[in-house]
Amino acid sequence: MNGTNLSRASTLTKLDEFCSRYQLDYREALAQAGLPQDTLTQPDNLIPYSRMAQLLEICARESGNPLFGLEYGAFQGTAVFGRLLYLFKNANTVGGSLSELTHYYHLHSSAAEVATSVEEGMAVLTYEPALEDGVPSRQIVELAIGVGKSLMKMLMGSCWKPSGVHFRHGAGSPAHTYARILGVTPQFNSTSNGWVFDAQLLNLPLSDSDPELHALIREHLEKMDALTVRELPDYVRRLMRSFLPNGQATIELIADYMMLSPRSLQRYLAQENTSFQKLLNETRQSMAERYLKESTISLTQLSGILGYSDLAAFSRAFQRWYGASPRQWRKERGIGARPRLLPPRRRTPAWLT
Repeated sequence: MNGTNLSRASTLTKLDEFCSRYQLDYREALAQAGLPQDTLTQPDNLIPYSRMAQLLEICARESGNPLFGLEYGAFQGTAVFGRLLYLFKNANTVGGSLSELTHYYHLHSSAAEVATSVEEGMAVLTYEPALEDGVPSRQIVELAIGVGKSLMKMLMGSCWKPSGVHFRHGAGSPAHTYARILGVTPQFNSTSNGWVFDAQLLNLPLSDSDPELHALIREHLEKMDALTVRELPDYVRRLMRSFLPNGQATIELIADYMMLSPRSLQRYLAQENTSFQKLLNETRQSMAERYLKESTISLTQLSGILGYSDLAAFSRAFQRWYGASPRQWRKERGIGARPRLLPPRRRTPAWLT
């Protein structure tokens, strides 16, 4: 999935709670950013990182709070990491935990890099996003810095006394407002984004760590790591299932949602030995079987739901799949077929308009 710039939806955990502080409708903000309305209820789903960055910019503008991302990150805390958090908490030392963070962060997001380095006795924990030209980065970077503070306090407790915090961008608000949230005045227009602290803190033991649990989690994540390169086809299938009932799930529409060109999407799928058309055919076949078994909609309307130009095109495809017409298929299985009409379908998903 390298280059697809996707993040887990868990990055937006507690968005509804935080938006309520500013009387913001988080659903409207999701719609403006082109994200599905069920994003917050599907934390393991992958969402385009650039759309998430745009969402935070929208929230900052609508709330009138230039530090929305920073405050939101501090409010979220470490919950954004989902199950990865168990790995971090059960390492032997702070340094071991941060090593796990940098090694497995791509399982949480393929759209940014986290790194830890030591220079002249100081440790530096950096965060570098990968955003398309023209997509603002201030809010998403400050969100990460706020989350980083929560992680470090979780690991070190009262020992967490940072020497500094750096931002590549300029200040979005007076420096003292940043210091109120972060506990230290940031250095802006720096060469990196990240926290700076005494390198000796890397040796602090984590008193509540469980080595056996850590080993089990690590083994599980190693298996998950091997699976992530195969996640993209399943992700595209999920998008197809979402888009098809509201209109045609074209490669242009899905690639645009993923912030990719159609050619790039085809290339990534080819690396997984599949193609957009193959996935579309499989998804249509699966959806057709489910609708025929579980609903009584007309075949004409079903052909439209699946994105076919007319009933004849759907019938030809169904004949290729099963060697029988939809009506014959239903009859052979004793499935009733009294048609009923569904409400008129929209040509595009509501949250994309």
